[in-house]
Amino acid sequence: MPASRCPLAPTYPADPTAPTPETLAYSFTLPAALASPALARAATREVLRAHGLTDMLDPALQAVGELTATACQFTESQDYYLSLRYRADTLRLIAYDSHPRHTQPHLATACDTRRRAALRVLACVCRACNGDWGFGEAREPGGGTRMWATLPRTGTATYGKLPS
Repeated sequence: MPASRCPLAPTYPADPTAPTPETLAYSFTLPAALASPALARAATREVLRAHGLTDMLDPALQAVGELTATACQFTESQDYYLSLRYRADTLRLIAYDSHPRHTQPHLATACDTRRRAALRVLACVCRACNGDWGFGEAREPGGGTRMWATLPRTGTATYGKLPS
């Protein structure tokens, strides 16, 4: 019996509702490879386009590139994790890598200094967009390090524009 004649078959709308900014919630596990930041940027570009957030493309792609390149550099495993969320008119980007937070103070300071230097372009992007960024211990079961950036939509509107 064809599904269209089966009374128990689910019915789906012919034209499902298009994605909106508020429904943007994606997570990716990416290989710790040189090509992964480009893959993450391409995926982010398509996600933002699908959700009607093309006005945020430039700063978001720069931020994703910086977070993923740093995750690739620091992770000790074969992969790392990237999360994209849009809530309260703000794009939230989080990258998790497996590099453990050091317990020895001298090593922790040296590692944090190195990571902060690797993320200096991210800091500039976030500052230009009135956003925020940081890193710290991952709250995931596997441990590691969590890096994040927040980009308010109103702040991204002026990103890359010269002052008048």
